[in-house]
Amino acid sequence: METAWDDQLRAAGLRVTRPRLSVLGVLAEHPHVDADTIATAARAVHPSISPQAVYGVLKALVGSGLARRIEPAGGPALYELRVGDNHHHLVCRGCGAVADVDCVVGAAPCLAPSDAAGFAVDEAEVVFWGLCADCQVQRSRPGYATGTTSGEGVGA
Repeated sequence: METAWDDQLRAAGLRVTRPRLSVLGVLAEHPHVDADTIATAARAVHPSISPQAVYGVLKALVGSGLARRIEPAGGPALYELRVGDNHHHLVCRGCGAVADVDCVVGAAPCLAPSDAAGFAVDEAEVVFWGLCADCQVQRSRPGYATGTTSGEGVGA
């Protein structure tokens, strides 16, 4: 049975395997997810998939350009399928929620360093930090105790 991912895997030079299809299915439904969550969700479709297999699949998908790995400070690496457009991310300091934000200004790489030091810059990665709407509401409630102000809630 052909899946929507078969052609993309083959075009990227990867074999079509059940673990790869399982991981791609999870990533399609859950962008910005960590490897442990991917492994747990993938087991629902492919019960014998091991965490090591998931890490191997993620490495292959990122290496082939089918997936992207982002590493917000203070949290685990996250994976997504939105690749090749040099978009950026918003990260909530309270709950760790992540949202995509398109390139800030102009064409990729969006930002130019003041001194490229001889590098040919082809990508800029920007992470915006703040509080999501839900965390803002929660913190505005009477009796809320402050404490999560430096990102310690990220990845929780």
